[in-house]
Amino acid sequence: MKRHDGGGATPDPTPDPVDVRLGARLAELRSEHGWSLGELAERSGISRSTLSRAERAETSPTAALLNRLCAVYGRTMSQLLSEVEAEPAPLVRAADQPVWEDRASGFVRRSVSPPHGGLRGELVEGRLAAGADIAYDRPPVPGLEQHIWVLEGALTVTDRDVEHHLGDGDCLRLRVWGPTRFRCPGPAPARYVLAVVRP
Repeated sequence: MKRHDGGGATPDPTPDPVDVRLGARLAELRSEHGWSLGELAERSGISRSTLSRAERAETSPTAALLNRLCAVYGRTMSQLLSEVEAEPAPLVRAADQPVWEDRASGFVRRSVSPPHGGLRGELVEGRLAAGADIAYDRPPVPGLEQHIWVLEGALTVTDRDVEHHLGDGDCLRLRVWGPTRFRCPGPAPARYVLAVVRP
């Protein structure tokens, strides 16, 4: 970004917050792949100095540059930009927590801490009616980390072929790679917290 005054254009001393988050995410991606600036330059065809300036938010990356980097990192531009959205609001009021109900299965889902592109975790409150039985054929993301903490009632969780029986206060921790099933054996409904962390 440039600031204009009577003496001409000079660099703005405070970089755009989106450029700062984007630069940090680009640096993270390079680090996750274990590449040096030189290695990324070879893979992308972008000079080391340009990559370095983009990661330090000294320059605002062009669409063409981002497109090249997205190709190298195997993601769409939309995915990359969603990862650098504005910081999420720190406080989510109860009235603002989305609630979804599956009446056919007797499942109510409250998104206590909704997902956000800039965060890896989310919190969900689940309520299952007595006798409710929900099966998932696969996780939305392989290797998804889940912590299931039962607040009230009984819950049976099947991870692939292993069945876990949970009562009040019990917590099951797992990474989900295959099918899972949530069942409330009754006689009372089950209420639980599900903490989800993307890999």
